[in-house]
Amino acid sequence: MNVEVNNESGVEIDANGLMRLSRFVMSSLRLHPECELSIKLVDEDTMARYHVEFLDLPGPTDVMSWPMDELRPGSGDNGDDADLPLGHLGDIALCPTVAAAQGAKAGHGTWAELELLTVHGILHLLGYDHAEPAEKAEMWDVQGRLLEAWRAPGNQLEGV
Repeated sequence: MNVEVNNESGVEIDANGLMRLSRFVMSSLRLHPECELSIKLVDEDTMARYHVEFLDLPGPTDVMSWPMDELRPGSGDNGDDADLPLGHLGDIALCPTVAAAQGAKAGHGTWAELELLTVHGILHLLGYDHAEPAEKAEMWDVQGRLLEAWRAPGNQLEGV
């Protein structure tokens, strides 16, 4: 799985950690092993500009996602990748300063918030949403299970 992280935020972030997390999530959701994802870390001014341009909403937000090839999670556990579509999953923009404020407020810190936002962004790229209560419940459930699995001992090793 090809994950590119471009940090234009001016904040030092563990780009390798974001790549490993993204690969873990993409693999857990049975995406094609050669699919691609781009993550861009931006400052608040850039995120505010994206927020207005794409959603017509004011101010910076934490994460935005732009799906590309409309990929969906794979089904079944037969280990055969032949049925998995290949493509570019999409692009995610993260704002570390917004994540830092949210992480402090939530009591779990910046890195845990960036992990949550990365998983959240990937799920949006795969068609998950939270506009309706049932959709939100499903997305939060999947998001929570992925984060729990990621944080289990051994999953954050370099080779994942």
